[in-house]
Amino acid sequence: MNSALSRLAMMFLSLVSIASSAGASPDFGPNVIVVDPSTPDLQARLDAVFAEQERSEFGPGRYALLFRPGDYHADVQVGFYTQVLGLGRSPDDVHISGAVRVTADWRENRNATLNFWRGAENLAVTPTRENGTNVWGVSQATALRRVHVRGNLDLWAGGWASGGFMADCRIDGQVNSGTQQQWLSRNVEWQNWIGSSWNMVFVGVTRPPSGTWPTPPYTVVERTPVSREKPFLRVTERGGYEVFVPAANPREFRGITWADAPTPGRAVPLDEFHVARAERDTAATLNAALAAGRHLLFTPGIYRLDAPVKIERAGTIVLGIGYATLLATHGNSLLEVADVNGVSLAGLLLEAGETASRVLLEIGPAGSDRSHAADPIYLHDVYCRAGSSIAGRVHTFVIVNSHDVVIDHTWLWRADHGPGAGWEKNVNARGLVVNGRDVTVYGLFVEHTQEYQTLWNGEGGRVFLYQCELPYDPPSQAAWMNGPRRGYAAYKVADHVQTHEAWGLGVYAVLRNTPVILDNAIECPVAPGVKFHHMMTARLNRQPGSGIAAVINGEGGEVVTELRSWFDEYPRH
Repeated sequence: MNSALSRLAMMFLSLVSIASSAGASPDFGPNVIVVDPSTPDLQARLDAVFAEQERSEFGPGRYALLFRPGDYHADVQVGFYTQVLGLGRSPDDVHISGAVRVTADWRENRNATLNFWRGAENLAVTPTRENGTNVWGVSQATALRRVHVRGNLDLWAGGWASGGFMADCRIDGQVNSGTQQQWLSRNVEWQNWIGSSWNMVFVGVTRPPSGTWPTPPYTVVERTPVSREKPFLRVTERGGYEVFVPAANPREFRGITWADAPTPGRAVPLDEFHVARAERDTAATLNAALAAGRHLLFTPGIYRLDAPVKIERAGTIVLGIGYATLLATHGNSLLEVADVNGVSLAGLLLEAGETASRVLLEIGPAGSDRSHAADPIYLHDVYCRAGSSIAGRVHTFVIVNSHDVVIDHTWLWRADHGPGAGWEKNVNARGLVVNGRDVTVYGLFVEHTQEYQTLWNGEGGRVFLYQCELPYDPPSQAAWMNGPRRGYAAYKVADHVQTHEAWGLGVYAVLRNTPVILDNAIECPVAPGVKFHHMMTARLNRQPGSGIAAVINGEGGEVVTELRSWFDEYPRH
């Protein structure tokens, strides 16, 4: 540590007040609303947040609704940039009779395809509306984690939907996917699942639905090879706060972590965290906190950072609540993680600024070569975007140089609509670039970037559900060429790679400006260790002469005149 940073760290320790885990109320700020069953006017407070956030797709509001253990009667509607978080040891410690729900009443025909950026975690809900069904009509960048639905669950709201993700959940009744275009369920228990559209993937699920792909398009992987659940905030018996870090799940795991006993793991007192606030923290104060040995808890807000936050200590926890958003202001990266064991990044939205950045998140420096197999680096619900209310620019959202990284749900989105969207506005070449070995991703959603959306250079990669839309807005075929090839593959495995495997991939074409063709949705080397299972392509627009010529390496039907194409295994057995 250099002397200037050391002095800043000492100043930080002496001047910044950290909430005690022994019962003091943490300084979470005005956008964290903590309630208990005796909270007066509870429903009115919840309704006020929803009224602000229901239509606020690119607005500044960020909220975390924290429910202390107890029984509640409430209708919790979840709008943009809102997280509903139970504070118990197990989901059933917080029980809400009523609903924790997402609808699409704000859009014509209840179209939920823009219901982004919201979530619920660590609670139980007994639905008393919709004939005992909890409605969760969402699309990308949404997560249900550690949720117990004591009834049925609908994953749509009556119109179209394009989600989504849930993990470590128990549904006592039936799950109906409705019109969901794609969905990943990892380590979930339910009575039964009905419904399908294009790409439904089940990993480590109890009672997965049966069927022969693609009718219905169910991809079932019996067990989860490597996983750990997301860290979460909870209250202690003395009324204080701590962050619980679940232990790694057993290899080849099936079911949920809290079926018979609380999830195993370790509790980290909140006084070991710097509780960040957007109105007062900078990259310098955040790095000083890290240099002083603190973890980071980002409270809801938009953090305008002129330099990267550097995570250099093994085992560091960086947890955001309420869709805490980090915005690059000087063409800088936002998070840089050293090549160290056991780092956890969770619950963050990373946004490109108007000055172009090379990357927003980099895991390990270039050339990283340490093994982290015994204690992987984990990312949970870390999202990136370029283009919202501003025309953000970044070359690559996420670069993974370290080995043994696990990404548990991400959405990397170059905006296709909004005031900051346009071919020359939100310039963004790539979504995810993987250079490390043995990197695993559950729920990889990447959309609209202008070159390779996913580029995999490392050996041993695994992806469970891939969802991608091509950029909507190439101005011409000539503007979207990769040498002699028309367009850039949505998923590219580098030619030298010998081992790679992916399950459940969907690539969709919405090419709306002019006739444009993509030659291959997926490109990969022909090698015994490179395998793809269950792929589909779709043409969603009606632009004549536009679409995808082949699914993978010149094989699979076109979606230029056709609307859908299905391809089961590559290479063919």
